[in-house]
Amino acid sequence: MRAKFRLNRQGVGELLRSEMVRAEMVRRAEIIKAAAEAIAPVGGPGDPHSGVYKSSFYVRSTERGGHRRNRAVAYVGNTAYYARWVEYGTEKVPAHHVLLRAAAAGGD
Repeated sequence: MRAKFRLNRQGVGELLRSEMVRAEMVRRAEIIKAAAEAIAPVGGPGDPHSGVYKSSFYVRSTERGGHRRNRAVAYVGNTAYYARWVEYGTEKVPAHHVLLRAAAAGGD
């Protein structure tokens, strides 16, 4: 006897938007956030921004994310106004790629 499988697109959509999937995405995002905080650069004692970048990471989630707004997602970001310069660098400051490295290391 052969087993048969019939894809139910509505059911798959419900699964992708479920609280179970959203909770897993948040769990993974929290791991990435912790990894980013662990490797975040901190300026010296005279730096007025010392520790601001490291303490500004956040996790947000929604059940309507992704390209088509049809799945649960979680985002890790940083609210420091200079976060993009830390991540990507400038002409004078090398890129640190904190979130990129944290996602690669802590993505589970």
